[in-house]
Amino acid sequence: MSDLTHFDGTGQAHMVDVGDKEETKRVAVATGTITMYPETLSLIQSGESKKGDVLGVARIAAIQASKKTSELIPLCHPLSITRVTADFEIQEALNAVTCTAKVETWGKTGVEMEALTAVSVGLLTIYDMCKAVDRGMTINNLRLKEKSGGKSGTWVAKE
Repeated sequence: MSDLTHFDGTGQAHMVDVGDKEETKRVAVATGTITMYPETLSLIQSGESKKGDVLGVARIAAIQASKKTSELIPLCHPLSITRVTADFEIQEALNAVTCTAKVETWGKTGVEMEALTAVSVGLLTIYDMCKAVDRGMTINNLRLKEKSGGKSGTWVAKE
């Protein structure tokens, strides 16, 4: 358990003490995809969903979710996030939408969980807004693409 920072020497879960860490610029990028019927993708592209601008609402949901991460993930620190972007790319050949979120802060701990939460909630919002016409949508490939800052420096996922 010594390699898992959220457990103490006796195996009990705890919030990591970041008090002595150096403040650095922290950036994380995460991505994920939701696949659907072609007709559902057409509704999203046309903006004719009964609930309105699906991707616009999903973008706001993703940004909001990143700021609420510490309320959802028990051992995450509340952070002062300085910037969040959430971008959506239509993948017509796959009948899918990919969400990419980038979260930034200046602090003592990283924003990986905030980026992953943003993507998760952005994609869940698409599901919620389109479930009346397509309950078979699938969310997949949620992952961290890169992070920078802190003692461990930069990490980039292998494609």
